[in-house]
Amino acid sequence: MGFDLVAFSGGKGMRGPQCAGLLLGRKDLIDAARLNNSPNSNAVGRGLKVAKEEIVGMVAAVDWFLKQDDAAMEAEFRKRAQKIADSVAKVPTVQTKIFVPPVANHVPHLVINYDAARVRTSGLEVMQKLREGKPRIELNPATGGGPASAGLPSSPDTIVVGVWMLQPGEDAIVGRRLREVLQAAVHSV
Repeated sequence: MGFDLVAFSGGKGMRGPQCAGLLLGRKDLIDAARLNNSPNSNAVGRGLKVAKEEIVGMVAAVDWFLKQDDAAMEAEFRKRAQKIADSVAKVPTVQTKIFVPPVANHVPHLVINYDAARVRTSGLEVMQKLREGKPRIELNPATGGGPASAGLPSSPDTIVVGVWMLQPGEDAIVGRRLREVLQAAVHSV
């Protein structure tokens, strides 16, 4: 794609260790980065060393990742997002859309908007209630006007749900809890 050097997190989409990652690119740049590794243990990279267990975990994650079908994964993520959207669809004024950021985290997200005059809560309040509930549910940081990355929409009455890290069946739980929290905030007219 024309990049000289790219660093990938081992976690998230790779599903490997969060404390590891991949550095890919030109050989001269990789060689320069290696100068911060053993036996040069007093270099700037000392605090960034990776244990053998994380290396094995990354190898397993790369093997898993290379066997995945991008189209099938995207279809599954869209299915999860739609299941959550269907769960909140009957809450007054709620509108949903499936949104794929153009660059980072280029996977389907569910964006939920509502009329705050009718559903009297903020995205941040929804986020807090989901965090405090059982099970704990974490929403995307763009929720409620938080720092939006990669072009995700963000406003006080926006809820952003990342579905790509959910395990099978968790979409139903997230949908149910979101519906409960939003419905409880509905103001009758």
